[in-house]
Amino acid sequence: MSKLLPLYRAATALAAPLIARHLKQRLARGKEDVVRFNERLGEAAHPRPLGPLVWAHAASVGESLSMLPLVEALLEGHETVYVLMTSGTVTSAKLLEDRLPPRAFHQYVPVDRVPYVNAFLDHWRPDLVLWAESEFWPNLTTLPASRGIPMVLINGRVSPESYRKWKRWPGLAKAILKSFSLCLGQADLDAERLKHLGAEPVRSVGNLKFAVPPLPADADDLAAMSNQFGERPRWLAASTHAGEEAMVWQAHQTIAADHPGLLSVIVPRHPDRAADIARELTAVGACVARRSLDEVPSADTDIYIADTMGELGLFFRLCPISFMGKSLVDLGGQNPIEPARLESAIVFGPHMWNFPDITERLLAADGAARVADQTELAGTVATLLADVSLCQTRAANALAIAQSESAVLPSVLTELQPFMAAITLSNDESPPT
Repeated sequence: MSKLLPLYRAATALAAPLIARHLKQRLARGKEDVVRFNERLGEAAHPRPLGPLVWAHAASVGESLSMLPLVEALLEGHETVYVLMTSGTVTSAKLLEDRLPPRAFHQYVPVDRVPYVNAFLDHWRPDLVLWAESEFWPNLTTLPASRGIPMVLINGRVSPESYRKWKRWPGLAKAILKSFSLCLGQADLDAERLKHLGAEPVRSVGNLKFAVPPLPADADDLAAMSNQFGERPRWLAASTHAGEEAMVWQAHQTIAADHPGLLSVIVPRHPDRAADIARELTAVGACVARRSLDEVPSADTDIYIADTMGELGLFFRLCPISFMGKSLVDLGGQNPIEPARLESAIVFGPHMWNFPDITERLLAADGAARVADQTELAGTVATLLADVSLCQTRAANALAIAQSESAVLPSVLTELQPFMAAITLSNDESPPT
């Protein structure tokens, strides 16, 4: 065991009052679920079901979406198995509440303190843990393994920033990664980084984000919004982060000079920022409407802020061009496979390090455009609006990439089969407790 792990545990014990204060602040800002807050302290909201239980953890919305097809396939293939799915954000909890299949249920993941994690494990007693992507909390990963619970890293991702950080703490990284019986990387580069940090065995069988079906949209809402938008030229800025909305407005003004009646749709990654975004853009001259306030875009509306939950699929369908947010600011980008599946031409900024493999494949196939700043964003969007054939070709190329890894889910299921066979056999031989 790394010497840093006991130090980390001691630090989280000593910092209990600070952690409690931080959680209260998150509650006040709406970042925690008031009704279900005790789940974050390790308290259970449901009794443990009898039979094999798989604990699947996904940090937030993106990871949750990529895990859903896997959860559905595991339940379909193993009729006695239940899945406990955890996440840490209010938005992901709402998404999972609507989309989890029967025999799967959601619980907030406990905060990474030993008493909370142990209380969680004492109640749920999972037979197998599936850990998505890159949220390597020391207690949450090592305590299940110390109880002999097999753990598999699914769709493992190690960004350049995370790789540099973990290389500074090699002992702790190795202690965490050695908790996993198997690590499956998103891409060969992720597998290579995981192996260098101490994971073993490591394999790469593809990226589960390619297995996610197209984001849904309500048919009635689609028809109504299509009617409201009419024939206006339009584009989408999806999952934007602070700083990007002002760039979108600057780009809008440039594009509108050649495309009168332009409507720019903004879907902020965090809808609770919508009021601030509206004030900021209104102050610099934009005419803004907000979906959450039931404001219908008029002929004068420049910016339509779609600040509702779970409707990104609606706006990918409505807009022929989609700029992926979190990429003009240095935060790593958002998943470009989502617009690709819905045939919306993709544009993103220079900071797409959360999706390096997907990004390079899209660019190589002429399935996306990369821009350096808001000036290039305006030029690229204006070109795509003017050239419908180019826009459709880019969208078709991106769709082909999105459909290119259809075998990834069966490949992951094959890797998991020995673990699933072991837990179902074990539970068949032992009476429930």
